Amino acid sequence: MLPMETKWLEDFVSLAETRSFSRSAQLRHVTQPAFSRRIQALEAWAGTDLVDRSSYPTRLTPAGKTLYDQALEMLQALQNTRAMLRGHTSAGKDMIEFAVPHTLAFTFFPAWVSSLHDKFGPFKSRLIALNVHDAVMRLVEGGCDLLIAYHHSSQPFQLDANRYEMVSLGQEVLSPYSKPDADGEPLFRLPGRAGQPLPYLGYAPGAYLGRVTELILKESHTPIHLERVYETDMAEGLKAMALEGHGVAFLPHSAVKKELRSKRLVSAAPADTEGLQMIMDVRAYREKPAGKESAKGTAQALWAYLQTQSGPCLG
Repeated sequence: MLPMETKWLEDFVSLAETRSFSRSAQLRHVTQPAFSRRIQALEAWAGTDLVDRSSYPTRLTPAGKTLYDQALEMLQALQNTRAMLRGHTSAGKDMIEFAVPHTLAFTFFPAWVSSLHDKFGPFKSRLIALNVHDAVMRLVEGGCDLLIAYHHSSQPFQLDANRYEMVSLGQEVLSPYSKPDADGEPLFRLPGRAGQPLPYLGYAPGAYLGRVTELILKESHTPIHLERVYETDMAEGLKAMALEGHGVAFLPHSAVKKELRSKRLVSAAPADTEGLQMIMDVRAYREKPAGKESAKGTAQALWAYLQTQSGPCLG
């Protein structure tokens, strides 16, 4: 028999409450086929059908209703146990754990923490740098106090508003940049020509900033001619290649402020427009404290402080 996994119970509880495989798959950050397989694995472990698949919306079988009640108790007991265990870890008691996508970890996070130390006061922090998907999952699985991430309305996170809350920290602008030539003009200026596309330094498939960049290019009033010559999922990697003159890269403004001041990079947007760009929010998310498990004292105080602040532009 397969060992039962806690995430299967969490999936099942979500399905029981949403009564929709597709909606629960979104909330659990997995594809619908993967979500269905996990429910089937739980049924295999239980040895009986838990879901009546002949009805819509989805209904639980009598066995499913029994497991739902038990699953709520088991998951709450695990949450309470985790809270007690964390209480024994005195070294990490006041350590605020941040899950942050790599780009923000390099560009935004260090200066933001410095600002908080000046305005909010000193605190201990642990940075967990991940890709965007894994950073979100870190929050969902209870592995951090706060998630910090970009947000754009075209690429929202499927986080349940009943379980998570958000505060805006400011805004970031994503724009195209190039190494300058000897006259200070971009080596590669958009939009390029059909017969002579510009070398394009792009984000790897699935990268959050890559999806936002695709939206910029799609919404451009002028056809953009690019040839992808390099890709990575980290903005810092694209910046390094742009600095060497390998092509055009769409980068967050906070990642290139120093290079723009020193004129090592310049805008690659057309000179007669405001530029091909997209404004994104930078947001902090946390799981709402519930039941007996409350947020760490320092993390709670920081969240309360962030809620009182308006988010200025980061650029």
